[in-house]
Amino acid sequence: MKQIFSLLFLVIVFQLSHSQETYTVGNENLELKTEVNGKLDFLWNTFDSVYRYFVRTEDGTITELKNTRGSDKKFQEEYKAILKKLTSGLDTSRLKLTVYDLKKFIDAYNSSIDSNYISVQKDSKIDFRLGFSGGATNNPFVSNPDNKTVPLIGAEVEIFEESKLPRHSGFLQARHTFESDEFKYSATEFSLGYRYRIVNKTAFSIYGQVKVATLNFTNATVIGSSNSELDISETAFDLPLIFGIGSDIKVGANNFITIIYGELFGVFLDNQGNFSTDISLGYKFNL
Repeated sequence: MKQIFSLLFLVIVFQLSHSQETYTVGNENLELKTEVNGKLDFLWNTFDSVYRYFVRTEDGTITELKNTRGSDKKFQEEYKAILKKLTSGLDTSRLKLTVYDLKKFIDAYNSSIDSNYISVQKDSKIDFRLGFSGGATNNPFVSNPDNKTVPLIGAEVEIFEESKLPRHSGFLQARHTFESDEFKYSATEFSLGYRYRIVNKTAFSIYGQVKVATLNFTNATVIGSSNSELDISETAFDLPLIFGIGSDIKVGANNFITIIYGELFGVFLDNQGNFSTDISLGYKFNL
């Protein structure tokens, strides 16, 4: 089970973000990603961990953007002169040879000379969702011989880049599991995690999640050697990689009902012999 979910997580996280095509540049055949497509195209890729950048003009000519060292060991900044010439004298004095800066520069140039050009450069904005939930858990990573289930409550702030349908998000979560007469263990947990929406529709989404880091404050009552009860309190910080799944169901313009199976398994935590029962029902809204 662990291997299946780990493989699924790796597949959904590591995606190809840009298509690649093979181009002939000089005497080389290179697979390049198209970052900007307009009057002036911007292409790039890494080769043996070295970044290489290229521009393509409307006639199909591909020119590499270089920044070589001269005999005096100083960078020559050839890319600045090339781009200044190709963009009719735009200021390149402060332009850095990075994907982000080149993309921004070439995108701005295309926008300035072509009214039909659709800009690929967007200013990122962070949005937040606040959520509250309640449910039940059998504390799957804690010794629970009789597999007792206890109530839990939680609250979280979900953080994502502004988008009509955000696929990636991070979350800060706090939850508390209560003790019962049959199972004298309680815990307050603060966690930091990541979600990826495998199904991402307007009406609902289904996501996988992983809790990367946790801080737990626990209290337990155990029977000592003389049959006396001992109260034990502990604080622990872990990097457990606890995987779960969930779904958000839209019930209003900015409101969602959420169902979370929070603790399916932990990569660095041992299940204590009981199949995980850790289910919450909650409500979220955009801030």
